[in-house]
Amino acid sequence: MIYNCPNSPCNSSTKNKLVIKDGRYKRACDSRKIQRFRCKVCGKKFSRATFSFEKYQKKRRVNHRIYRMLCDRSSMRSISRELNINYKTVARKVQYLAEKSRRRQRSFLKKLEKSQVQNMQFDDLITLEHTKMKPLSVSLAVDKKRRFVLGAEVSRIPAFGHLAKKSKKKYGYRENHHERGLNRLMGKIYRTIDRDALIESDEHNTYPKIVAKYFSSQEHKRYKGGRSCVAGQGELKRQHFDPLFTLNHTCAMFRAHINRLIRKSWCSTKRVDMLQAHIDIFICFYNLDYLGGLNPT
Repeated sequence: MIYNCPNSPCNSSTKNKLVIKDGRYKRACDSRKIQRFRCKVCGKKFSRATFSFEKYQKKRRVNHRIYRMLCDRSSMRSISRELNINYKTVARKVQYLAEKSRRRQRSFLKKLEKSQVQNMQFDDLITLEHTKMKPLSVSLAVDKKRRFVLGAEVSRIPAFGHLAKKSKKKYGYRENHHERGLNRLMGKIYRTIDRDALIESDEHNTYPKIVAKYFSSQEHKRYKGGRSCVAGQGELKRQHFDPLFTLNHTCAMFRAHINRLIRKSWCSTKRVDMLQAHIDIFICFYNLDYLGGLNPT
């Protein structure tokens, strides 16, 4: 691997032999030996860890365990108790893991552009922000044939049904950001969808406008929503044949493995950005670890 001098004006690197090895040191957090380097031009000293995304971390040993526990129904406080670390440490690790997962997901979507999706399904999963009077919508898109999650975006929506008046009275007017979330989602994934692909969704009023904007040449099929059953956290349907089964099954997986989304749970989301981070981590786990990513051809 080629290492360049961190000083921007300096063009030294190990390739032109102006950056040389300068010993090693034992990293305390994981007991690994890290190579040091020194620039012969400017005298700058650095190490292999200088360019790492985990730079300055003190508890690298717990990164992978937190990653797996977040994707297996564990809350942040239960993780802190299990690993005997501070809750604030777990919160910082969630942000770090979310950013790392987003990078892996972007790389995965880049590969999907060469093996484009032939049949996409999308819908919304409804959850809450601290209380049922402040609902959230998770816009979700999946590849029907390969089951990959293409993306998910969290957005605030106003309360509906019998809680609408109570919510407005207690918390005031709440803006509807659902369409913004759908635009963010489709803007990230539209390059992975084939020109002749089939787009499937339910009969939500907003969907035709979004599909026409991003997928004008593709066919869009809409299906009437069915009544939910007890299985799958209420995401699976009672009907004999569910045309959106892949999508609904993925939503059930989300609810079963992300502690914040489990119905009738002690755990609830207090911050929208943390829910988005948790979902991004699970998407990376689901696509690349659970399903194994794209098989080499």
